[in-house]
Amino acid sequence: MPTHPLAEVFGFPTDNHSSEARRYREHRLCPFHNRVPNCTKDKANDPLGVCSIYDEEDVTITCPVRFRERWIIAEDAAAFFFPTNATWTSLTEVRLQDKHGRSAGNIDVVLVSYDERGQITDFGTLEVQAVYISGNIRRPFAHYMEAPEERAAMDWSRQRYYPRPDYLSSSRKRLAPQLIFKGGILKGWGKKQAVAIDRGFFATLPDLAAVDPDDADIAWMIYALVHDHAGHLYRLTHVQTVYARFEQALTRITTADAGPVEDFIESLQEKLDERLNGNPPDAPTLTDIPLT
Repeated sequence: MPTHPLAEVFGFPTDNHSSEARRYREHRLCPFHNRVPNCTKDKANDPLGVCSIYDEEDVTITCPVRFRERWIIAEDAAAFFFPTNATWTSLTEVRLQDKHGRSAGNIDVVLVSYDERGQITDFGTLEVQAVYISGNIRRPFAHYMEAPEERAAMDWSRQRYYPRPDYLSSSRKRLAPQLIFKGGILKGWGKKQAVAIDRGFFATLPDLAAVDPDDADIAWMIYALVHDHAGHLYRLTHVQTVYARFEQALTRITTADAGPVEDFIESLQEKLDERLNGNPPDAPTLTDIPLT
């Protein structure tokens, strides 16, 4: 376990003390194309400026805006959605509704291709999946920000609620519901989808049946943060794209792998044994209530 949980704060490694890194920390700026110049994560007036954290020796992206570096995710998605000669642009935070006018949430990025008259000819959607954190990330962030240069190598490993990536919650609470609600509508329209995801997160998902790009309607675009020693920065780097069929991918991700049924029966037997051995029930029964 790394002693310092924070990999990047306000866009820079925690041990980067260049004038540029100091300026971003001092003014709480976001270098990754946020809606405004400042970081707004968690609280606009007191942002939680953690872009990524350590996962053992690797670095895991925990802020969705972090994926916007140089907008390579849009370029990679457009290569899947449109012909090579297409003219396209991107629109962010687009509301999606079902046939009854009920909101299905916002789409992170919609890429649209258009003709010489500016009329839309096609579109595809790009969702960004950062990783949830278990434990408390605000406390080490606040501690570091009090004295960044002195605490760049701080040892947080003995603190309670040490922050770690929570891949399981990320897939069950965020990824799966988005695929079900938003993805189902897009699939009904026959539109392609792309998901930008961290390499460590993708590695925890079930194996997906890969297909030829021409047969795919969803692309899993996998990225990693690679350290640039010359600039002392992490660079968002495309690692791999896995092309799949939407319905197969959805079924695979939302279906839990069954363990041995004998383990479940054993736990049931233990609970039954406790009941039959005369342990008092948690709540009184009618025979326990005295009559008056």
